[in-house]
Amino acid sequence: MLGLFRMVLGLLFTSEGAATVFGILDRKASPVGDWPFWYAGVIELVCGVLVLLGVATRSAAFLSSGIMAFAYFTEHQKDGLFPLQNGGLAPVLFCWGFLLLVFFGPGALSLSGLLGRETPSPSAARGTA
Repeated sequence: MLGLFRMVLGLLFTSEGAATVFGILDRKASPVGDWPFWYAGVIELVCGVLVLLGVATRSAAFLSSGIMAFAYFTEHQKDGLFPLQNGGLAPVLFCWGFLLLVFFGPGALSLSGLLGRETPSPSAARGTA
């Protein structure tokens, strides 16, 4: 189930990045080099693909979680305290979803796991998974 969660989260994050960088899905592209939006879009696109495929999942998820926390606190929180008030629900959900992947790993069907390169989760290393 964790693998499916990872794939859906990665696909959604990839689509956010592609919409920001390339202007697809009824969204206007951010101008190249426009701080912080274009850079965030590139990170979303690259890390989204890595998470979707399950390659370097923990590192990509850590960076993605951080960029979403940055987005929330710099762009959304100034408009209200709660995510439903300030339009920051997606960044909050992405942030916590990626943080979950940092600690639990990519789950089943990851490319790294199939190649034997993924570090097992702490519970699997102890033999309690």
